[in-house]
Amino acid sequence: MSAACKKLINTVEQCVDENLEGLVAVNPGLQLLEGLRVVVRTDVGPNVVGAGKVSLLSGGGSGHEPAHAGYVGPGMLTAAVAGSVFASPPPYSILAGIKAVSAPGSVGCMVFIANYTGDRLNFGLAVERARHLGLRVGVVVIGEDCALATTDKTAGRRGLTGALMVMKICGALSDEGKSLEEIVTVAKDAASKMGTIGLSLTPCSIPGSGPSFHIADDEMELGLGVHGEAGVKRTKLVSAKEAVKMMIDHMTNSSNCTHLPVKEGDRVACMINNLGGTSMLELNIIAKEAIELLERRGVLVERAYCGTYITSLEMAGISITLLHLDDTLRRCLDAPTTAPAWPHPLLPPGTLTRQTPVRMPRENIQAQVTKTGPKMATIGSAEASLIFDCLKLAGERLVAAESQLNELDRESGDGDCGSTMARGAQGILTSLGSKDSPNLPVSCPGDLALTLASAAEDTMGGSSGGLYSLFFTAASASLQTKVSPDAYCEALKAGIQTMMKYGGAEPGDRTMLDPLHSASQAWSVALSSHTPLEAFRLAVEAAEKSAEETAKMKAQAGRASYVSADHLKNPDPGARAVAVWFRAVLEALSS
Repeated sequence: MSAACKKLINTVEQCVDENLEGLVAVNPGLQLLEGLRVVVRTDVGPNVVGAGKVSLLSGGGSGHEPAHAGYVGPGMLTAAVAGSVFASPPPYSILAGIKAVSAPGSVGCMVFIANYTGDRLNFGLAVERARHLGLRVGVVVIGEDCALATTDKTAGRRGLTGALMVMKICGALSDEGKSLEEIVTVAKDAASKMGTIGLSLTPCSIPGSGPSFHIADDEMELGLGVHGEAGVKRTKLVSAKEAVKMMIDHMTNSSNCTHLPVKEGDRVACMINNLGGTSMLELNIIAKEAIELLERRGVLVERAYCGTYITSLEMAGISITLLHLDDTLRRCLDAPTTAPAWPHPLLPPGTLTRQTPVRMPRENIQAQVTKTGPKMATIGSAEASLIFDCLKLAGERLVAAESQLNELDRESGDGDCGSTMARGAQGILTSLGSKDSPNLPVSCPGDLALTLASAAEDTMGGSSGGLYSLFFTAASASLQTKVSPDAYCEALKAGIQTMMKYGGAEPGDRTMLDPLHSASQAWSVALSSHTPLEAFRLAVEAAEKSAEETAKMKAQAGRASYVSADHLKNPDPGARAVAVWFRAVLEALSS
């Protein structure tokens, strides 16, 4: 199989059938009709037809998963029919599906047809044959695409993600025992009050074939169809905010003959759909931008959905659907369903209307510790001034070493160690304040250690932030009742032990722990026979020596442990960073 069609399948010929077999294996409340690509609820007899409820059936070409079979389940579809990839299912399969969920004299079956020529023809033929057999069948054709900007004769507006909301609404009405005629009426009303616009960044490829079209790396296409049909325009790649504005502006532009009118005060449901190859990170950003834009325009976004609903294989791109809501439509969207692919957004307990939440007030952790924790030992103003100088110089040196540390990290990691350390150091420098009026508790080393732990966690991030946060949190316990050179040495030792406990590294593993451990040992021995400053000098020299020696060590922990020893020729960047701030502290104390 060519690289242009790199897919995890067994064979091109069997991929559709094996996809459906996997779906029902995971969801045994669904079954496949023998010899057909028709997925049906296992309880269709007693709980739908036998219960006098309207059956719901939809379908279309494969390649749009989880549509349509992923929406079969109580509270939504009763059956779904699949065709080959991007091809409408044959009429005989559709008719078999209708017959499987209907019976002569039953309340009927509702069929949803996406507005594509093949689907209209094949589903239409099956519906007429079913009616000829005496079955009651209702139909709604859904075409809510807002991409078309011309009144020229075309195949009409394409059926896109909005169809799912119509199906969900009708599923709830069926569960409520509504008649076929009532459901058809509501379905057509909902279909007329919604719009969808798509945006593509890459093509997709049908199994066994190459890309369906070409688009440059710096381009995106507005209004592209889910089968790769051409959109309304190509533009250069823009930010998520700009892309969302472009999409919603086109969707709601009154000069566009297929636009959806949306004005201040309107109540809507908004669905952000992944066309297949878009990450959840990107989708959530798009959702944020879409909701914020609509709310700035005075639109009430009462329901929002974000995820993978109807795809175009692996196409990177999104679609945005808006549906005008009333109380009935919102109630039906909220009604329970166990259809595997239907989303379940989390609302606050006891609320019916979605509102963008304000940020929860964050507790001042340091204030809480000071208020409820043990009273910490304090120091005089002269010593506090020295600690201020140590923090300031250490922060400045780490910021200055950013490029050097990043370069070392490219050998064994992702090249961001220096940036991580600089980010943490800059956060401390920004919070430090002035020497005469410091913002950090420099007169209370125990509190300061906890503050540094929070700063490391908040501003550094990654494993380095976590390790330094553990280090300073543990160190603070040794500074609660007394502050002395011995207490500082014990604080260093406590921090190291906690890092070893949770980080998994040991001395000799080629990590930041090596210089810390060497400094701790040298400091502990020297304090008994040297002045405090001279003892600390020996500790710093031991840390620097150990940091350089990591160049000769075999990496046993961290990302470097995944790199061949042949490629590790320089000191560990985390170890070098420890040496940098240790030396800065010594210089500040010696000045």
